[in-house]
Amino acid sequence: MKKLIRRLAKVMDSSQYEPLDAANKRVRRRVRVPVGHVPVFVGEEMERFTVRAELLGRPAFVELLRRSAMEYGYDQVGVLRIPCSAHLFRLLLQTADADI
Repeated sequence: MKKLIRRLAKVMDSSQYEPLDAANKRVRRRVRVPVGHVPVFVGEEMERFTVRAELLGRPAFVELLRRSAMEYGYDQVGVLRIPCSAHLFRLLLQTADADI
């Protein structure tokens, strides 16, 4: 887990993140990620979330990270991708926030 968090810390500036504007043109801008958070892309639509790093150790997130490694491998470049629907991921985040 420590190795994964160190790896994720390298992409926390999310400089490789290029959001799409309303006209579907690529817009290059830096998006700051708060300290102690990790940027992730979720689902087929690659919706961007910032997740508190402490949540990555919870069983549900560990399972998502395992599935991510199985689908995309450990050599992902840039922001971490999670193979889960954005709706389900939002529910998971709400549940995790309620537990704290």
